[in-house]
Amino acid sequence: MKYYKKLVGKKIYLSPMNIEDAETYVKWLNDFSVTDGLGTSDKITSLESEKEWISKNSNQYQFAIVRLEDDKLIGNCSIHDIDQQKQCAEAGLFIGDEENRNRGYGQDVLSLLLYYGFNYLNLNNIMLKVFSFNERAINCYKRVGFKEIGRRRQAYYLKGKFHDDVFLDILREEFKDTICSE
Repeated sequence: MKYYKKLVGKKIYLSPMNIEDAETYVKWLNDFSVTDGLGTSDKITSLESEKEWISKNSNQYQFAIVRLEDDKLIGNCSIHDIDQQKQCAEAGLFIGDEENRNRGYGQDVLSLLLYYGFNYLNLNNIMLKVFSFNERAINCYKRVGFKEIGRRRQAYYLKGKFHDDVFLDILREEFKDTICSE
């Protein structure tokens, strides 16, 4: 098996990244429907650079998002910028193909990341950033329990328009685990 079930949700599981998936990631990371939301549409990702990135970062709380029903890779997520002293970190995710968006996978992913961050990494506060035009993602984050904590106005320029950076966070005490409850 190419994937390992590190964290299992209702619809997906999180697995360590696999270098064999570099080609799929390159396809997604050169697709404007993905990169516009990540803020990386100005970058070009090559197969060689993606393989190198996976090799360097695959053990840094970076996970492949895999569909439970058929073991298909559908995206990537992470907990990053971890500050153990302050017990804070940031989370991020993307779903690669449009057909897998708006199906509840993002909520599942975030619930697993939060469970892992609060229960295994001893974090108290997990934050994420999203662009103001991405209402679908903002609604998903709020359903999981994230609260908006601020905006950096007109901080992202895309296709002739400025958009706000929207910052959301959640505290350990606010997290209601609906997936990994024991």
